[in-house]
Amino acid sequence: MSRVDFGAKPIMLPQPVLIIGTYDENGVPNAMNAAWGITTDFQEITISLSEHKTTANFMARGAFTVSMGTEDQVVACDYVGIESALKVPDKFARAGFHATKSAFVDAPLIDELPMALECKVKSFENGILIGEIVNVSADESVITDGKVDLKKLKPIAFDPCNNVYVTLGGKAGNAFEDGKILK
Repeated sequence: MSRVDFGAKPIMLPQPVLIIGTYDENGVPNAMNAAWGITTDFQEITISLSEHKTTANFMARGAFTVSMGTEDQVVACDYVGIESALKVPDKFARAGFHATKSAFVDAPLIDELPMALECKVKSFENGILIGEIVNVSADESVITDGKVDLKKLKPIAFDPCNNVYVTLGGKAGNAFEDGKILK
């Protein structure tokens, strides 16, 4: 096998497209696209963020939601990542998004994105947001047999090597099962 070196780059694949939902001081919903995030425990998410309107919002409200970007909403999801709410206060509405207040945290659920983690801010230091996941909600349209169905959700991932959004492929194996043949 021959390897190619790329140097120090933020290449971790796939990178989920995370849409962070917050309310501002006037209760106006806001959304931003964030690529550098991951669940870091069963009830915890960690996201790397620079200062934005969104960061001020979640610090003031102590809460945020994280929706999965989807194939059906790729244009809107990209838009909320390339436009600033500091310049365009109604970017949430311009994206075509509609909000429903979470019953669990002081943050909006984005109606057009069918799955969301509803989170309380645990900390935000040195650009690292750590949130406590207090609920995960999903629209019935993406549920099969009581579980979120990836084929119905159609989440997208960010490919930082090519600056494109990609879809997820089919099933490759069974987690916590297939490796047992090597035991």
